Amino acid sequence: MMEAKMFCYQCQETMKGTGCILKGVCGKESHTAKAMDLLMFVVRGISVVTDEFRNAGHSVAAEVNRFVVDALFCTITNANFDDESILNRVDKGMALRNRLIEEAKEKGISLPEIDELQWQGGRDEYAAKAESVGVLRESDTDLRSLKELMTYGLKGMAAYLEHAMRLGYDDASIHTFMQHALAATATKSLPAGEWVKMVLQTGEYGVKTMALLDKANTERYGNPEMTKVNIGVGKRPGILISGHDLKDMEELLKQTEGTGVDVYTHSEMLPAHYYPAFKKYSHFVGNYGNAWWKQREEFTTFNGPILFTTNCIVPPLANAEYKERMFTTNSTGYPGCKYIQADAEGRKDFSEIIEIAKQCQPPTEIERGEIIGGFAHNQVLQLADKVVDAVKSGAIRRFVVMAGCDGRMKGRDYYTEFAKALPKDTVILTAGCAKYRYNKLPLGDINGIPRVLDAGQCNDSYSLAVIAMKLKEVFELNDINELPIVYNIAWYEQKAVIVLLALLSLGVKKIHLGPTLPAFLSPNVAKVLVDTFQIDTISDVEDDLKMFQLS
Repeated sequence: MMEAKMFCYQCQETMKGTGCILKGVCGKESHTAKAMDLLMFVVRGISVVTDEFRNAGHSVAAEVNRFVVDALFCTITNANFDDESILNRVDKGMALRNRLIEEAKEKGISLPEIDELQWQGGRDEYAAKAESVGVLRESDTDLRSLKELMTYGLKGMAAYLEHAMRLGYDDASIHTFMQHALAATATKSLPAGEWVKMVLQTGEYGVKTMALLDKANTERYGNPEMTKVNIGVGKRPGILISGHDLKDMEELLKQTEGTGVDVYTHSEMLPAHYYPAFKKYSHFVGNYGNAWWKQREEFTTFNGPILFTTNCIVPPLANAEYKERMFTTNSTGYPGCKYIQADAEGRKDFSEIIEIAKQCQPPTEIERGEIIGGFAHNQVLQLADKVVDAVKSGAIRRFVVMAGCDGRMKGRDYYTEFAKALPKDTVILTAGCAKYRYNKLPLGDINGIPRVLDAGQCNDSYSLAVIAMKLKEVFELNDINELPIVYNIAWYEQKAVIVLLALLSLGVKKIHLGPTLPAFLSPNVAKVLVDTFQIDTISDVEDDLKMFQLS
């Protein structure tokens, strides 16, 4: 175990707004954080070699690309709390790195003499090494801020890329950029201005990655469509599926068909209900509960097993009975929970989860009714004439983008109050679990257009960008910032970071980010973002409504 002091400030809840040093607010232990630091060290080393491979005109094996993506994904907030799972990746990465180094020698490729390539410690030395390779390895505060901002964007990008890859969609240029950027953090001595350029380039590749995932999801499962989703329960036992991976969603629905077991979504899996391909399953009952951070109480009342397909795990309390029913897969992990491994063809066997479900009581009802969603870009563009007419007539005065993440901080009540206080001639565009702050409010509609248009998961923030660009074209505007759209976005972790960078790369300005600005933005870096993009943070509802000219 790695018991040494940690330093982590990659999520919004980081301790005192500066950094977690004893234990993560997310529940991550210091030794787990250190294991992740060491894994990132190994990934940087691999990326240095692969960057040199490509510079010399040589290809990089798909196995390497998959490893880097998985390693980045498993280090994002709330994804993996299992030390052994992470350290096994370190072992694998060290072996992979050394193999690549040998291949470089055979090909006559010279490599830089850096610690990421030269260190050869074993398991008994991991803990000591982790002390020197974490976030604080960069002493310059501003360079550290820029490097970490880019790295967190890459982690978010990896999460979205992994989902696309699981559906058979990939793009070599994205891997090339990701590994080049990671290599730069280990080898390049660049002025701050050059790092800023790389950060914005990360946003450009974020757009590319989210477009790839959008293509993968829609070509496989159809375009999301306007859908009413049941939030009540049925009378049969159920399995609750959380996270973001639609491939797992598909396999679970297929394997539970005809078993007498129902399937429910939780948190970010809610948008699975919007895809036509999943609507044929009569045992796909609805959505249970709210955003990820309420899972301790909601998993208790659900009564059946829970499958985590991606991040958003909240460590169960010590006496939590549902821990025995928790399963993880893909890049996730939690000590004591069964891990579902894919076979050589990428298929998974969920039979154990199904058998446990059969022995459980049906879910306890915690609410009833329906919520509406499915307003990704294809669906909204089908409504384009109605939307344009509503804008031209003045029925819709403003669109308010309130996409992003939810979280535990009490200050996030702001988003519920802000939504309630919005004038009735405004429409909320949302994606991600931030929607749970207002998607069950009775906000009504405007000429048949719901006042909350939910595009889907956090990666479906891409849809909101597509909608904005289409509206810019329809209204014959020169600048996306001339649209009647304001941005009041909540963030929590690294997938939100890549969404933010993607929007900045598209030229979107005046984004308000809350409930706090990231701790990893140094004052100077924050000033660059403010001066260049007019980024700001939230204050209080009344003042922000005036500032947005919505009061």
